[in-house]
Amino acid sequence: MMKVLQISLSDHLSAGGGSIAMYRLYNSLKNQGVDGKILAAQKSLESNDSKLINTTSKLESLLRRVGSKFGLNDIHKISSYKLTKDPFYLWADVINFHVIHSGFFNYLAIPALTESKPAVFTLHDMWAFTGHCIYSYDCTRWKFGCGKCPYPKSYPSIQMDNTALEWKLKKWTYSNSNLTIVTPSRWLTNLAQQSILNCFPIHHIPYGIDTEAYKPLDPEKCRSVLGIPNNKKVLMFGAQSVSDRRKGSDLLLQSLSKLPASLKSEIVVLILGNNGDVIAKEAGIDSLYLGYVTSDRLKSMAYSAADLFIFPTRADNLPLVLQESMACGTPMISFNVGGIPDLVRPNITGYLAESEKTDSFSEGIISLLEDNNLRSEMKKNCREIAIKEYALDIQARKYIDIYQSLISA
Repeated sequence: MMKVLQISLSDHLSAGGGSIAMYRLYNSLKNQGVDGKILAAQKSLESNDSKLINTTSKLESLLRRVGSKFGLNDIHKISSYKLTKDPFYLWADVINFHVIHSGFFNYLAIPALTESKPAVFTLHDMWAFTGHCIYSYDCTRWKFGCGKCPYPKSYPSIQMDNTALEWKLKKWTYSNSNLTIVTPSRWLTNLAQQSILNCFPIHHIPYGIDTEAYKPLDPEKCRSVLGIPNNKKVLMFGAQSVSDRRKGSDLLLQSLSKLPASLKSEIVVLILGNNGDVIAKEAGIDSLYLGYVTSDRLKSMAYSAADLFIFPTRADNLPLVLQESMACGTPMISFNVGGIPDLVRPNITGYLAESEKTDSFSEGIISLLEDNNLRSEMKKNCREIAIKEYALDIQARKYIDIYQSLISA
């Protein structure tokens, strides 16, 4: 039986989309007969197949203060080199790195970890080939060396601009590593091919979605359970911190505020996550705030109750919430950025607005809410595409093919 070790920030659902995607892959691989274990900085699974990476020591705390002062956020984790002696590492046939840029792992240790074992590096953003950021927006300096960073406060933020040095350190790391790159979106695949990662094989494998956990449910029943009147038009979105500029809370408020008053009176906004009720209130639209939801069933009910899922991001890879919406047959509206067009396909699964153009975003909401026939067709398309292209077993089989080729090489 093939043995695969996943290394990521979290072992479950508590640390963002990358960790959720890793966990879904881990489970799907197990269902395909692959034996798996997880090393993570945050542990919530009770399983013995998941274990915490030891990330605390006085020396590392000191090194972190020094490294952070000079704009180098991750190289203080000298404990990463000790993972070569960890029982989980020794057990594995192949390693799969995921989210490793959150201050718990030293990327300089990748050569040591891949010297005797092949590894896959699944990219969940741009961090692997930039001088610090996970999304570079309009900056392309990552193609030739970074430096003079226009976005030092972009996550993960830096106190000093040493992005040129970090870029060189990453380039050295990759020149001494045995990696195969996996990118979930066509957009990220294209960027990786232009980056310092182009010395490795690069495979495009989209995230998988559980199309049984996420599927269309009876809209009227879902609305009844959630307390939404059937005569209302329902917009759904996943709220984020208003301070997270990338997620576009300000763009959403502007877009909703521009809707005609007559339409606003017909709408209720269904909100998952944090702070979204403030946005709806300021826009003058009734809202139903569900808070932070982890239950697949409750999320499926929410998607099924919605006429449209709206996602006002400035930069993203392959958002899991859009995959979930698609699997539940709910058309989507978003901006034409990053990997969004893989999922939001104009006149097929939703509406793509021009990047950061809130007039365009508002027009998309109006046009789709007014066209019941087009929305009905999109609902069918969403579900069919989710099953055909994004089912979990499709993703798992593609990963297994890569793992097998690396083990037998």
